[in-house]
Amino acid sequence: MSELRSSAAHVFVDDVDSPELAPDDRHHLERVLRLRVGEDVTVSDGAGRWRTCTFGAVLEPLGDVRAEARPQPPVTIALAFTKGQRFDWAVQKLTELGVDTIVPLAAARSVVRWEKDRAGHHVGRVRRIARQAAMQSRRVWLPAITDPRTVADVAATPGAAMAVPGGGPPSLGNPVVLVGPEGGWAEDEEALALPTVGLGATVLRSETAAVAAATLLCGLRAGVVAPRR
Repeated sequence: MSELRSSAAHVFVDDVDSPELAPDDRHHLERVLRLRVGEDVTVSDGAGRWRTCTFGAVLEPLGDVRAEARPQPPVTIALAFTKGQRFDWAVQKLTELGVDTIVPLAAARSVVRWEKDRAGHHVGRVRRIARQAAMQSRRVWLPAITDPRTVADVAATPGAAMAVPGGGPPSLGNPVVLVGPEGGWAEDEEALALPTVGLGATVLRSETAAVAAATLLCGLRAGVVAPRR
């Protein structure tokens, strides 16, 4: 994995056995990152397979294809729609932290709504944001960005828990955390009686709560945060 951290850049390709850069990615490497011919670049298929290549007019593979297992258990953050670009920011940070699945959540008290005729546009945008963040953070597994889902739908997922003030400590026994809007959960959502997760003593914005939950869960999974005894 040290090669992933030390390479000049990391990019996703369709086929790591015969890697080819998409035009937009080549433009980014050449014009934005200013890569020089001969520098090392790592490429991944977004599903755990990756290898090192030499950058140039074509990508010249160096060494064998490697495969990294997906971290276990998979971590999912379902975040209620937020105003402005705050959801985009959250997707970027959740990707950098290592979250496996990000769910745009249609909560009852969400002020923002992704209308059906525009939902595909919004999902496509945040998927592009996640892809760029995964390249920057040298991930070999791309996070899944789902279509918008309801609270009841996500609540039926095994391991789901709801972020609420005063809830219990985050646990890998509940690696699916629902983060509601700043107006809080509606009564029928609270009535789903999910396990609860607390994220500290202060009042957090929705996107901050999502990042806090992801930091703790991914830290627990990586062993850099100790579980509560």
